[in-house]
Amino acid sequence: MLHGMPLDHNQMIYEMERHFAKRDGWERIYLDMPGHGKTPGADWITSTDQVLEVVEDLIDQVIPGERFVVTGTSYGAYIARGLVYRRGPQMDGLLLNVPSITYGEEKRTLPSRVILFKDQAIMETAKSENMAWLEEVIVVQNQAILEYGRACQTGRSVADEKFLDKLKGFSFDVDNLPQPFPAPTLFIMGRQDHWVGYRDAWGILENYPRATFAVLDRAGHAVLGEQAELCSALVQEWLDRVEEWSTQTHS
Repeated sequence: MLHGMPLDHNQMIYEMERHFAKRDGWERIYLDMPGHGKTPGADWITSTDQVLEVVEDLIDQVIPGERFVVTGTSYGAYIARGLVYRRGPQMDGLLLNVPSITYGEEKRTLPSRVILFKDQAIMETAKSENMAWLEEVIVVQNQAILEYGRACQTGRSVADEKFLDKLKGFSFDVDNLPQPFPAPTLFIMGRQDHWVGYRDAWGILENYPRATFAVLDRAGHAVLGEQAELCSALVQEWLDRVEEWSTQTHS
């Protein structure tokens, strides 16, 4: 489970753990990538290429030789595509949640900023909990968004911003795959996501012939918080497809 920037594993626990409440047989691995949460941003790490190498090293140490599935949110989805590029044959599924397709806002196709539902009381509560940043992210100001913000706040409060600022995009074309990724995939994007957008993701869809591509209205970059029930249905269906694929392919 690969979190966004500048967050930590708590974001992914909030977004993903509920989907396994009634589903047995899955081991979940939540980590803090370098410069996030409890993982320091080591001086020798100067690029996103090296962040990917750290994640690969963790995979080799924690689940050596095993097949695995990857979920990534935002920057984590960028790293997840690096794993597809480097380790696609080992993977049985991929979930890209609000994926950063290009690194750097100036390269992205973005919709205009909009707030579809306002609740001043919710925003006042957010500000009282040092979560004023929520107002810059969300599209729907409701109680569920406070829960999302609390899950993200721990990571935001300890991130090594100086370290993260020096990380740039991959040095290689991460979407120039040697072959299309054959395993079940799910793209989830917010129609009103003014941070990473949704249009750019369409351009890589042919790399994923088993992908569901969902762009949800009434959602921005916090889509798993703003459209929790619909996202849960999509994730459950994706997990069903992954289990089916794994059984058929490796039995």
